[in-house]
Amino acid sequence: MGGAVSAGEDNDELIDNLKEAQYIRTELVEQAFRAIDRADYYLEEFKDNAYKDLAWKHGNIHLSAPCIYSEVMEALDLQPGLSFLNLGSGTGYLSSMVGLILGPFGVNHGVELHSDVIEYAKQKLDFFIKTSDSFDKFEFCEPSFVIGNCLEISPDCTQYDRVYCGAGVQKEHEDYMKSLLKVGGILVMPLEEKLTKITRTGPSAWETKKILAVSFAPLIQPSHTDSGKSRLVHLPPVAVRSLQDLARIAIRGTIKRIIHQEAMSKAGNGLKNPPRFKRRRVRRRRMETIVFLDKEVFASRISNPSDDNNNSEDMEEERPEEEDTKPSELKPDPPVNFLREKVLSLPLPDPLKYYLLYYREK
Repeated sequence: MGGAVSAGEDNDELIDNLKEAQYIRTELVEQAFRAIDRADYYLEEFKDNAYKDLAWKHGNIHLSAPCIYSEVMEALDLQPGLSFLNLGSGTGYLSSMVGLILGPFGVNHGVELHSDVIEYAKQKLDFFIKTSDSFDKFEFCEPSFVIGNCLEISPDCTQYDRVYCGAGVQKEHEDYMKSLLKVGGILVMPLEEKLTKITRTGPSAWETKKILAVSFAPLIQPSHTDSGKSRLVHLPPVAVRSLQDLARIAIRGTIKRIIHQEAMSKAGNGLKNPPRFKRRRVRRRRMETIVFLDKEVFASRISNPSDDNNNSEDMEEERPEEEDTKPSELKPDPPVNFLREKVLSLPLPDPLKYYLLYYREK
């Protein structure tokens, strides 16, 4: 078994390694990967493997390798306000990262075959909203998950700006996948042993690009009911946000601006920012062949000229910007979620505070 990049000690180091290997190439994708800790989507007894560039599977729960997710995120070319459909949405890890980029006026839908995985994904989503400071640094497009076979989506469903399929697509289903896409949209899926990016340039015009050589487990074919009919999957409606929800977005945005202004005011009064350490640069590696586990086998990256200019030499560790201060004195305080503190301090009823924080009762 192997991975495209070295294992990290934590989520940030994993992202550093993916950047060094050129799997993460844009700032938006980097921010999304850093905001969501991959280990949070593992069962507790398997978290030691969370920062390795390996897939993980336990029962029906499955996560692809970080290098695959980063290539998918980059290929989707995500922008705020777009609509996204995740076929085989699994744990919701990818959908949540996408939601950080789409923002509050995007659309974020997922279709998953297994009901237990949908329940797992909803638990992880609630955990992220309630506990992660990263949630309050972004305007989030919360994913919605529905159960069903992604090959049985109702023909009257809306089309999407971006579509990803997380299982191997048989050639006979290529046109079906393309039909889910708006003109100008992007579809990313494993097709004929290649992670493939398809852009719809017109009603019947397409551009195709092969990204990575991969081998995914194939899509599960639909099973029909006793009457011989398929079980159509009805995706959530694309609806305009309610006035109540728009008010929440506006209030949170106003509070964030107030917090920013207060921070700038304090900085202007001569308060010095604590010294920072630059992140350790890691070894750049070029992989010719990547052997993977559980029916996912990765071969070499396809035609990446930048690899030819990168040597596998160790990069020198960078020293802290202020060397005169002892490391023990530079240890940062635990992060403070100023937005949540500010909301909780407002003279409002608790249910309204929890609404502003996106907390929900089961």
